[in-house]
Amino acid sequence: MRPPLLKSVAETTAHRDRDDLDRAVAQLLFDYLDRHAVSVLRLVPDGVIKRVQRRIRVDRDGLRAPAAFDELSAFPALCDCEAWQKCVLENTVVTSAAAAGLLVCVFPIRGEREAVGLLEVETSSALSAREIDLVRGILQILKNHLALLDYGEVDTLTGLLNRKTFEGQFEKLRRRVHEPKWAPHARTTTEPGWLGLVDIDHFKSINDSYGHLFGDEVLLLVSHIMRRSFRGADQIFRFGGEEFVILLEHASEPGAALAFERFREAVEKYAFPQVGRVTVSLGYTRVNVGDVPTLCVERADAALYYIKSHGRNGVRSSESLISAGEIRLQQNSDDVELF
Repeated sequence: MRPPLLKSVAETTAHRDRDDLDRAVAQLLFDYLDRHAVSVLRLVPDGVIKRVQRRIRVDRDGLRAPAAFDELSAFPALCDCEAWQKCVLENTVVTSAAAAGLLVCVFPIRGEREAVGLLEVETSSALSAREIDLVRGILQILKNHLALLDYGEVDTLTGLLNRKTFEGQFEKLRRRVHEPKWAPHARTTTEPGWLGLVDIDHFKSINDSYGHLFGDEVLLLVSHIMRRSFRGADQIFRFGGEEFVILLEHASEPGAALAFERFREAVEKYAFPQVGRVTVSLGYTRVNVGDVPTLCVERADAALYYIKSHGRNGVRSSESLISAGEIRLQQNSDDVELF
């Protein structure tokens, strides 16, 4: 026997983790609609286009996540499917034909400012007006819940994730990139994850010379450059002040170096209003299987400290610096030796 709808909605919106929330929403709607399948999809920025990532699917065989991919380009683009695109652009429910004589009813999942995902209901017959209203009502509750999550998880100035969310996201990344090959939904390659620590060079001087208003503008513009420089699947956090953290979901060592250097160059070439030229220093490190967030940040910070002691405006990995004998991390200590 199904639990009362309001109780199920209350239990669903008790989740604070986005992945858990996706699973709970899909399961709730599958239970109450009693249709062939329900899927939750996320919209992921990839440069100027948006890609669609299938997060979870519930059908008669249970709840499961689709196989993961290592490249964002493996996800279909929003414009690849007419129903998806119409659903998002017109903010409306779209029904289209699917395989095996089924229909797919697509609903937009809205964030505070724009669509952040899609919900698909696979069915052998069209949804009734009452069922459509039910889904819309639950998705409106979800929108309100997402707004509350954003309020607690997003930096108010830059719109990036805040420091409070970092440890949980780091642990999820660490588990994903080191998942055994035989595990369900394991990734298709074994490329590692990376953590980059960014500091805006001479930021105190910017505030002192031009005022905090222009300092805030620099922070905003650097955050915009970050969003353009990295993939939608990568996560960017404002750690506080002029410091940022970037988590690369999966990348080869040359790929990580290229991505971080591309961002550094983009900042250096940008003409900041009034301030003119701004540069950043970026230290990074590989996310290892036994890492905890503090250890990983400590290694990236050691590389960052080296850069700031050698002219700033650079990108270095802690692994390359340790290998070259340029730095040595002290065991059980916050000290870093430079050579």
